[in-house]
Amino acid sequence: MTALPAAGAPAGPPVTVLSADDARRIALRAQGLLGAPDRRSGVRGVLRHLGAVQLDTISVLARSHELVPYARLGAVGRPAVEAAYWGAGTSFEYWSHAACVLPVEEWPLFAFRRRRYRERGHLWGHQVTPETYRHVLDKLRAEGPLTSTELGGAKRTAEWWDWSDTKIAVERALAFGDVVCTERRSWKRVYALAEQAVPDALFGQEPDDAECVRTLVAQAGAALGVATRADLLDYHRLRAEELDGVLGDCGLVPVEVAGWGPGGAPAAAWADPTALAGAPRGRHRTTLLSPFDSLVWDRARTERIFGMTHRLEAYTPKHKRVHGYFAMPLLAGGRLVGRVDPAREGRTLVARQLSLDSARHLDALATALREAAAWVGCDAVRVEALHDERLRPALEKLLAA
Repeated sequence: MTALPAAGAPAGPPVTVLSADDARRIALRAQGLLGAPDRRSGVRGVLRHLGAVQLDTISVLARSHELVPYARLGAVGRPAVEAAYWGAGTSFEYWSHAACVLPVEEWPLFAFRRRRYRERGHLWGHQVTPETYRHVLDKLRAEGPLTSTELGGAKRTAEWWDWSDTKIAVERALAFGDVVCTERRSWKRVYALAEQAVPDALFGQEPDDAECVRTLVAQAGAALGVATRADLLDYHRLRAEELDGVLGDCGLVPVEVAGWGPGGAPAAAWADPTALAGAPRGRHRTTLLSPFDSLVWDRARTERIFGMTHRLEAYTPKHKRVHGYFAMPLLAGGRLVGRVDPAREGRTLVARQLSLDSARHLDALATALREAAAWVGCDAVRVEALHDERLRPALEKLLAA
């Protein structure tokens, strides 16, 4: 890391210039994937540090929100993961990068988004009567936390998109902040009145929009380590004008990163001062990553940092898929070095499709597959399609070891 005047900048403090490798290691450490894992803080510590863990309905090895702490902590028990997220009053679900689990301490920080939804007055085009809205709140007040089914039904028909009036009402109440989800049962949201479920000290806080965004940008910067303006926008899906209004006084410092710009030119970025305080060192985690993991959820950032063009192909017609339904990037040695499209058949973890950048990563691949299999209760691994069949004998020997 060197400190140089930014090109064309007025006289002032020098701007730190990072190499692409410096930036990559800073990002890995910031995401909890370089250095000793914080096992004492556990899953809740991972959530607090990342600030948001994305939810998704797809479950292959496990659901994405389970895979995120697994990638950082290793084979933490899956019941412990669920217990850390749901029903303990330490987290809630809301719209951040997407639908995410968030630390309950962030409840006040999303006041700006709740106010915006209220100003809009509707939710994704859905309309509902004031009477239905009041009925939902009255029922939750009288009976306590309920699922949409217990409130009166989630859908009008079997179609997933055909929400009932009750479902529209409770989702609107969730967006507005009258209702909160702090628990899921069998993957169903459990809705509660926010005034009853959010701790009093947090529920009463209503920071203005600028303070909400300023704190979220600082938190995103800490979770990313070093980030472009686009990266910071994407982390909590902020508007450009929201970010630009606070970027100068959010505590992040301007840097340049070599190779991050067009054609490999340097690019302007912002860094967490703590990330610049010392060179990132420690042991690299070897693991499979969920496509929704915050290390890789921003596809442009993933390509810029790791040189991997990664796309979720779950909604791509099968005959058009390149890497598979739920291809998980393989992280080893601080780089993304391959992909595995996993499945489970009984007690066997199946790699339906597998690719590696180089044969030298075979050991890492075998380690990641064996650890993932053990974590989900499998005692065998079977590889179906391998991009280079010449590697199969060596891989199968490693998997059998």
